[in-house]
Amino acid sequence: MGTTVAADALVLSEIDAFYGDSHVLHGVSLRLGEGRLLGLLGRNGAGKSTSMNVTVGLLPPRHGAVTVYGRAVTGRAPEAIAALGVALVPQGRRVFRSLSVRENLAVAGRKPRAGVPMLWTLDTVAALFPRLRERGKQIAGSLSGGEQQMLAIGRALMSNPRVLLMDEPSEGLAPQIVVEVMATIRRLKAEGLSIVLVEQNARLVFDVADDIVVLNSGRVVVDGSAAELKRGGIDLRQHLGIY
Repeated sequence: MGTTVAADALVLSEIDAFYGDSHVLHGVSLRLGEGRLLGLLGRNGAGKSTSMNVTVGLLPPRHGAVTVYGRAVTGRAPEAIAALGVALVPQGRRVFRSLSVRENLAVAGRKPRAGVPMLWTLDTVAALFPRLRERGKQIAGSLSGGEQQMLAIGRALMSNPRVLLMDEPSEGLAPQIVVEVMATIRRLKAEGLSIVLVEQNARLVFDVADDIVVLNSGRVVVDGSAAELKRGGIDLRQHLGIY
């Protein structure tokens, strides 16, 4: 926990994770402060998506702990972790392609948690993404990639999360759509949502993040505030292979 700052929304502590015999995460620790945006960077195969899968309960860690607002969730079922207010926008979008836009959103809605206002409803998601309102009856599989990404974000918001994990939201999108998605992320952050943004595009992340963690071969190699790392001139080529 910080001293005068708000509570940590999410903490991964010394996580070791395996796929079969393959040791993918080696003692990974990261903290997401309440109302902050943590950029999680790394090359392909660095362990970014695995860290997200551990967080939401899709992959139990072999060692280490995950806490959400101070509550231990390590090894709990994905449904139990989601009920505490954690939502994932998965890589590749993964909308229900045979359902309509409206059905995709409705099926993701949750009953209110005690004392937690329901900020996100069909109406407020439609206000955030007017194109989804226009295409409410359209089958999700017929949407463009950008519209499917908006739908994936809208679906995650329908669970009214306190922690939003976004895994490669700009992947495969046209530059103008990426601008729209990043503007949406900024707006969600401004509304107080705590966000982990997993991205290949380091420049996008540095533009919006408060804090940065870089993974390399399943280990944390950089951990600091975005402002300090910018000032210090982080060598992205060394860690990410970017020129």
